[in-house]
Amino acid sequence: MMNIDLIIARLKSLSNPEAIKGMAKFGITPEHTFGVSIPELRNLAREIGKNHELALRLWEKDIRETRILASMIEDVSQFTEQQMDEWVLDFDYWEICDQCCMNLFEKTEFAYQKATEYAEQKKEFVKRAGFVLMARLAVSDKEADDEKFDLFFPLIKSKADDDRNMVKKGVNWALRQIGKRNQTLNSKAIIIARELLAMDSKDAKWIGKDALRELSSEKIQIRLKAKTNQ
Repeated sequence: MMNIDLIIARLKSLSNPEAIKGMAKFGITPEHTFGVSIPELRNLAREIGKNHELALRLWEKDIRETRILASMIEDVSQFTEQQMDEWVLDFDYWEICDQCCMNLFEKTEFAYQKATEYAEQKKEFVKRAGFVLMARLAVSDKEADDEKFDLFFPLIKSKADDDRNMVKKGVNWALRQIGKRNQTLNSKAIIIARELLAMDSKDAKWIGKDALRELSSEKIQIRLKAKTNQ
């Protein structure tokens, strides 16, 4: 079984200083990182397997790669709501936020609750996590009823005037993904996008314009109609 020391040694062996410079260009700015790629981390996570205690120890190391690995190997059946609330407060750049949401948070039984709860928070990356969860659930939860996503629309509209780039992009992502789920939600999302365009906020207008362009595009409309007729 791989332990924490072996994992750190492996990460050091995979370290890529040039990758660290490239990450900074995309706003990936953790205080500590080895510059290991996500595919390499996924390979390592598969080798390690699910391990709750090891995930906790990896998270405490506060290194980009150990925290992303923690989100990949954590056993969702042992991951608690309290732990989720503690981890989300450690988010300080967009990549760790998005990776945790995709690898772990969206798979929990409290994902919908936390999407709403986090979207109401003021801290930048906690708030982003709420909207990233909305976007991811729209893609991954194939069996969910439309009503679950209807509840997200008021939050999307009320938080669209946040001028922080990472929050704004999260809101936009959520609106677009929900609107691409089916024709009914597409129609509702287009209405929200148009309402955002009419708001006295350049940030809301940007979200509305960008979402409307994709959601009303011929490509999306053809795909949704075909999906409805299946």
